[in-house]
Amino acid sequence: MAARLRQDLPPLQVDLATMTGNVAQVFVTDAEWAATLRATYVTLRPGGRLLFETRDPAAKAWLEWNRERSYTRTVVAGVGAVQAWVELLDVNGQLVSFRSTFVFEADGAVLTSDSTLRFRHQDEVIASLAAAGYLIDEVRQAPDRPGRELVFIARRAGVG
Repeated sequence: MAARLRQDLPPLQVDLATMTGNVAQVFVTDAEWAATLRATYVTLRPGGRLLFETRDPAAKAWLEWNRERSYTRTVVAGVGAVQAWVELLDVNGQLVSFRSTFVFEADGAVLTSDSTLRFRHQDEVIASLAAAGYLIDEVRQAPDRPGRELVFIARRAGVG
């Protein structure tokens, strides 16, 4: 029934789509990235904008992904102290794999999550946006992480 309901909804048309928290980097294949850009494009009204950030590969953020440099200990209300850190697993071209570890001191539970991100260069991101039909309005440094992240503002052709 849920699938039928979704088919009855009108196509989504928005003025702004965002990808935060470097989510653009989880699309590691060209096909996944292109499909994401196309799907976002069709949801935008003419002149609608896509805004996202991605880590700048020139900063080599993964060099800091080790326990010594990333370790934190946070006390969470109702949970207790939680230790956390990130460890680099592999660098293979633009693909960087890492493990996030969380230790819950109250019961000793340890949770890990392995991830891979793709670090695309600015020119590659711009070319992929253009191939999906976007016009590039601006590429800027992230205000809270200058030299480490790039912010892309692109728009669907039309009004704007």
